Amino acid sequence: MQAASHALPTLFLSADDVAQLVHRLGIPTTLERLAATLHADYLRWPDFDKSARVASHSAEGVIELMPIADASTYAFKYVNGHPKNTQAGLPTVMAFGVLADVDTGVPVLLSELTLTTALRTAAMSVVAASALARPDSRRMALIGNGAQSEFQALAFHHLMGIEEIRLFDTDPRATAKLQHNLGGVPGLRLVPCDSVAQAVRGADIVTTVTADKTNATILTPDMIEPGMHVNGVGGDCPGKTELHPDVLRGASVFVEYEPQTRIEGDLQHLPADFAVTELWQVLAGHAPGRTRTTEVTLFDSVGFALEDYAALRFLRQAAGELGLGQTLPLIPALADPKDLFSLLRAAAPETQRQATRLALAA
Repeated sequence: MQAASHALPTLFLSADDVAQLVHRLGIPTTLERLAATLHADYLRWPDFDKSARVASHSAEGVIELMPIADASTYAFKYVNGHPKNTQAGLPTVMAFGVLADVDTGVPVLLSELTLTTALRTAAMSVVAASALARPDSRRMALIGNGAQSEFQALAFHHLMGIEEIRLFDTDPRATAKLQHNLGGVPGLRLVPCDSVAQAVRGADIVTTVTADKTNATILTPDMIEPGMHVNGVGGDCPGKTELHPDVLRGASVFVEYEPQTRIEGDLQHLPADFAVTELWQVLAGHAPGRTRTTEVTLFDSVGFALEDYAALRFLRQAAGELGLGQTLPLIPALADPKDLFSLLRAAAPETQRQATRLALAA
């Protein structure tokens, strides 16, 4: 049966496809292009129909849907967060996403987003830090050395010139894993530390990316030094935080989408009238970022659907350039779009079709 002429194929990108894409482009180029796409889409902030993600919480974690759309393209991401998954050999975060044509509703891309989420989160951290951190920043503390840590380290090294990263994790094996993976990166010095306080001492940028679903206090006010920039990446759902409330009170705080961050970010500690600035305002030149060298800036990052929209848009373009992925027959092609039942007739063996016709005629 021939597909209708207006039918659009769905491009499918597996985890292996995305890994190949990154390998062929190179990690620095991938991160650079992701950051540029994120920056460009944040500058189009008013064009998007935005909402906080829809979350289903359980005792062990959360499953979320993250939708967003502009006038031409709809996107969503399915993502979970289950910190205890690693004990069962599963990733803490698993994700996939869809791009669809707004005019027809046809899904044009179905892609893995587990690897991609780590890449886009790291790229987004750099987009924020480039606007908020001191331009001469060269030393970063990386607290939490799990699945996303290498991507954060490489993004800051390649895109912001970070030369030294001071590492701490409550699990020494995680730090050893990161050192093994990145030990050969030219110009990058990795320094394992015995505590959070030791890691952040003298750091220009502090990035926290821990996974436990708990109201933790990874950073306390006594650890914060004048001029620091803090990327709070790990806190991303109600009841999951990383920063003491006074760390936020002592900083200029920037967020992705304020209604979502007030529920999910470290901002959940503070009253509804605590002043924050959405990052797009800074990127567009509508609001100031850092105003003085000694100012403490803080990006309370929870992950927003616009970032996945940008990541999916990048994947579709790069996969087309590299000839990656396969066409997926996700949507049925019908000679008569009003005759959905024809799929069942076509799927049945001839003898069954005859029996069905007899049964219908009886």
